[in-house]
Amino acid sequence: MGYQMDCLQQQGLGRENLLAGEIGGSRLKGGREMIVTTTPNVEGRRIVEYCGVVAGEAIMGANIVRDFMASITDVVGGRSSAYEDKLVQAREVAIQEMCARAARLGANAVVGVDLDYEVLGANNGMLMVTAAGTAVKLE
Repeated sequence: MGYQMDCLQQQGLGRENLLAGEIGGSRLKGGREMIVTTTPNVEGRRIVEYCGVVAGEAIMGANIVRDFMASITDVVGGRSSAYEDKLVQAREVAIQEMCARAARLGANAVVGVDLDYEVLGANNGMLMVTAAGTAVKLE
C-alpha cells in the first residue's frame, strides 16, 4: 500500500488524508507533482533518473498529561488518542522533510518509502519517526 502527503503543507492534515492507496500525488511549488509511495516503482511510469536516498526525521517529546491519560487508558482498555495524534504528527513531519529534500534534488517522486518508529530518552519519553526512500525522476 502506498502513502501520500502534501510535502509542503505545514500542519493540519487529518487521518483521512494520510492513507491514499497504491500511489498518491501532491502538488509542490510551481505546480509540480510529487508522488510518494512505499512500492519500488510507480505503475505505468518509468524511472529515468535516480537522485539519491532521502530521509526525514521527527523527534517528538511526550508530556506528563499525555502520559497520565495513556496510563488510564492502559488500565481501562482502549486506544490512546493522545499518543495516536502524536504519532500522526511525527509521521507527517518526517514525510514532509523527506519530500522537501527530494524536491531540492529535482525529483518528482520518492519510491520505496520506509517508515520507522523508535522510542528514545532515559524514560522512553521521546518518539522518533524516520521516513526514508529513493528520490527519483519519472517520465
